[in-house]
Amino acid sequence: MKTIKSIVLFFILIIFIYLLNSSVFNLPPLGKFLNPYSGFIQNGMVNKFYDIDLPGIKDEVTLQIDSLLIPHIYAKNDEDLYYVQGYMHAFHRLWQMEFQIMSTSGRLSEIFGERALSRDRESRRKGLLYAAKNTLEVSKKDKETLKFIQAYTKGINDFISSNDIKNLPIEYKLLNYKPEKWTILKSFLLMEQMSDMLSRRNQDIEDTYLLELLGKEEYDFLFPEIHQAVDPIIPRNTSFKFSPQKLTRKRDTIYPKILIDKTFKKPDPDNGSNNFAISGKRTKNGYPILGSQPDLSLNLPSIWYAIHLNSPTVNTMGVSLPGAPGIIIGFNDSIAWGETNATRDVVDFYKIKFKDNNRKEYFFDGKWLKTEKIIEKFIVKNSNPFYDTIIFTHHGPVSYDRNFLGNNDKVDLAMRWIAHDASIEYKTFFKLNRAKNINDIKEALSYFDGPAQNFAYATTSGDIGITIAGKFPIKWEEQGKFLLDGSKRDHEWSGYIPFDHALSMINPERNYVSSANQHPSDKSYPYYTYSHNYEYYRGRRLNDRLETILNATIEDVKNIQNDNFNYIAYEILPILLEKIDTINFDDNKKLYFESLKKWDYFSNPKSTEESIFETWHHFLRKTIWDEFDTMKFEYRKPTKYNTFYLIKNYPELKYYDIISTEKIEDLNDIINLSFELTEDSIKTWKEVNSNDISWKSYKNTTVRHILGIEDFSVSNINIGGNRNILNAASKYHGPSWRMIVELDPGGTKAWGVYPGGQSGNPGNINYSSMIKDWSLGKYNKLLFDKFSEKIENQMLFNKKFKK
Repeated sequence: MKTIKSIVLFFILIIFIYLLNSSVFNLPPLGKFLNPYSGFIQNGMVNKFYDIDLPGIKDEVTLQIDSLLIPHIYAKNDEDLYYVQGYMHAFHRLWQMEFQIMSTSGRLSEIFGERALSRDRESRRKGLLYAAKNTLEVSKKDKETLKFIQAYTKGINDFISSNDIKNLPIEYKLLNYKPEKWTILKSFLLMEQMSDMLSRRNQDIEDTYLLELLGKEEYDFLFPEIHQAVDPIIPRNTSFKFSPQKLTRKRDTIYPKILIDKTFKKPDPDNGSNNFAISGKRTKNGYPILGSQPDLSLNLPSIWYAIHLNSPTVNTMGVSLPGAPGIIIGFNDSIAWGETNATRDVVDFYKIKFKDNNRKEYFFDGKWLKTEKIIEKFIVKNSNPFYDTIIFTHHGPVSYDRNFLGNNDKVDLAMRWIAHDASIEYKTFFKLNRAKNINDIKEALSYFDGPAQNFAYATTSGDIGITIAGKFPIKWEEQGKFLLDGSKRDHEWSGYIPFDHALSMINPERNYVSSANQHPSDKSYPYYTYSHNYEYYRGRRLNDRLETILNATIEDVKNIQNDNFNYIAYEILPILLEKIDTINFDDNKKLYFESLKKWDYFSNPKSTEESIFETWHHFLRKTIWDEFDTMKFEYRKPTKYNTFYLIKNYPELKYYDIISTEKIEDLNDIINLSFELTEDSIKTWKEVNSNDISWKSYKNTTVRHILGIEDFSVSNINIGGNRNILNAASKYHGPSWRMIVELDPGGTKAWGVYPGGQSGNPGNINYSSMIKDWSLGKYNKLLFDKFSEKIENQMLFNKKFKK
């Protein structure tokens, strides 16, 4: 009996040891995870600065780290400067850096198995890895830029090689894998990720369907390119002093028909931002002030990493992207700059005609041209490798075909995207970081191809300006708005808008410049500009605020960035309330109705009116456009702005009728019904959540961990704002960085905050330390000085490293 017990206990011990060292049900090996010397408990240790080692520096470097964990790097040469930046990025954000590259390069299946395979295939079929490799080849010709990126890469790898498993971020332990060596290609992949996030917006496929279904006249009525109310970035009726490169080609009225079951997941339509620069003629102190506020997904670890870089050639501070050298949004001793997304159509799809099912040749301009086939290999965790054949034409990769997303044999669409072209954006930022004046800024921006951005800037010399920088194809009217014929030469892009023809404005008479993702210009600009996703509200509110301020202070700029005024409600709510029938209202409806009548249109955290209005206009749009929900293909609905424009100006439309009822409804019926649906929806919400329908609780702004791990996220944040509001904080999206810079020639002053913290470690107090200040509209004074000695007494860490 004792022998049997011993055998049983022995096997139990073997099984237990196996479980401790094996991954089961996608969980990490418990032995490794619970190990007190190398497991998750090590991630609870904070700010282990004693682990910092800089073995690859060539000369003395002073590294200081302030109370926000912002590194201040003082190096005697640029290679050491970027080496240490790479090291510190890895020190605080290694897992984030690598994970986002695994995603962009289509390698998540190596971590998550088959469930990530479709996403990986989409990444490769979008050509992100292909584009990064193109850029890598071109970068080899720019020796200085390449040298900086190589030094940055070495810093990351020295951190990886000099740290053992106990110092790895907790996500590696949870997912049971280790970091790879960093490469220059990965830094270029990061820029492709930004292009994918910001410049891949298109509705070519969806709008081709809608055009065929609705006809041209009805399509233009529901989806106009521009409204008279728009306040463009470059003011209306601007005179342009250049001779444009014109196209004689007229738009096509026949577009290729297509059948597609599913399209790529679209970038977040709310990715946007606002920025502005105010001339010293409109500020209290007489110096220009720049404000920058990029609106992106609210993630932890944060998309941004603040840093100060100093060498004999540069003294700059701001935010960087972990995985990329240099400062992306920031300032130096002479200038400040900030970007918003320049929404332009730089993605087109071409219908390809193959010679036969072998797809070795395709028809173009009267000839059969040869294709190139690339077989992509995907390593899939706990499964066999998967292979996907991607066909390339001169237009680009055939992203949609019979092998992907369940689309049929007749569908072959090649993707022409500006991001596929080799470019050297890093050179732009290296030069901006060192710029001294307007001419330096213009030269830096001339190297920038994409993702296209509206760069606002100001200088200590008193200049302000804005330039829409990027590589834009010259198009005939509506070219690329719908699907194009891949066999026709005149459907190709015929060239690019020269940089000296770019939309730009320096020292305008109104003494401010601004952008908030609205139309870049009116029709006075001689080149065709188009996007389906221009913003109609934030730009007008921003300019309204700037127009009324004549002696701007830093507090004024803070108030603009945190402005919660709801321009949509201001324009449409009075019209909706006039049409409400209150005769049979119950107590709840009366309460909602009366509170909306008294509302000041500010979307503050305690506002119940914002919760009611947001729900109401959601149901209003849903009810009006119910016809679109019956469509058996990918589609989009008319914009918020055009919906409310039609309500105000076209009280009788067929779309006001609900197609699922026998009654023929009119606009009044729709408005009243959607109000009833609002009450029902809020009642249900209360039953599930609480009676508190303050906007803070109802919206539940959340800064999510990249993996969606609830315990690593911060939810129910006390902040107002919403989409289409300057303080564009919705549930999972909002101001990712707020920066204000005063360009005083006697010393640049700057303030900043973002919804997160410098550390990527969820156990570190600086993982989410700035979220509270961010939500309350508070800022941190940024410590910025050319000499390390002047700020050393304000540092948590201060050390000179020698070769």
